[in-house]
This record gives sequence, structure tokens and C-alpha cells, in this order.
Amino acid sequence: MDNNVFLVFVAVITAAFLVQAGVMVALLLVVRKSSTHMESLATEVKTKTVPMLESAQSLVTELRPKIEQVVENVSQSTSVVRAQIQRLDATVNDALDRTRLQVIRADEMVTRTLDKVEETTEAVHRTVVSPLRRASGVYHGITAGLEYFLGKRRRGRESVGVPQDELFI
Repeated sequence: MDNNVFLVFVAVITAAFLVQAGVMVALLLVVRKSSTHMESLATEVKTKTVPMLESAQSLVTELRPKIEQVVENVSQSTSVVRAQIQRLDATVNDALDRTRLQVIRADEMVTRTLDKVEETTEAVHRTVVSPLRRASGVYHGITAGLEYFLGKRRRGRESVGVPQDELFI
């Protein structure tokens, strides 16, 4: 029986070896087919992408100096603009300072003028209006006294007539 088991064991190993060999042959055929397909894809990619990459490289090579020039110009323009803005800022600040000073001076001048006008008004009132009022009071007093002594009655508001049209509202 030992011999039969050995024969069965050898038969099973042989069958497994044959199945494994078949799988390996099938795998070889699939890998060859895939390899052929991959080579054709690689060739197609190479024919399409290599010219595009070369043209991109030549374009970058051609444009690099121009791009560097543009970057340099932008840098210089930025420096010039920054300097001009600083000058403009200084000028505007100077103008604002001068304007503030002029406004302060104008305010002081107006204040002084108003003070002088007020002083002048008080002086005119003291020197002209008050004496005129006193003189007017004295005149009215003398006039009233003379009218009284001479027998004339003073005409007041009571004696002044109001037209009827003025009373109508």
C-alpha cells in the first residue's frame, strides 16, 4: 500500500506541476500581450509628449529673458512709484501743516478783529450814544417844561388817530 500512496502522491504532484506550468504559460502569454500593448502606448506617448515638452522647453528658454526683464521693470517701477508716493506724502503733509497755520492765523485775526469791533462799539456807545441819549433826554425835558410853561399840551399817542383800515385784520 505504500507503493500506491507513493504513486498517488506522485500523480497529485505531477498534476499540480502541470497546472502550475499551464498557469505560467498563460501568465507568460498575458504578460507578452500587455508588454506589446504597453510598448505601443509608450511609443504613442513618446511621439506626442516629447515634441510638446521640447516646444515648452524652447518656449521657456525664449521667454525667460523677457520675463526677467518684465520682473526687473516691475521692480524698478515699484521703486519709482514708492519714491513718488513718499514725495507726495511729504508735500501733502507740508501743505496740511501750512494750511493749519493759516487757519490758526486767520482765526486769531478774526478774533482780534471781533475784539476790536466790540471795543469800538463800547467806546462809541460810551462816547457818542450815551451823551446823545443824555442830551436827548435833557432836550425832551426842556421841551416838555417849556411847553408846560407856555401852555401848550404835548401831543401824545392818545391824540394820534388811527385810520379805520389799519384796524381791520
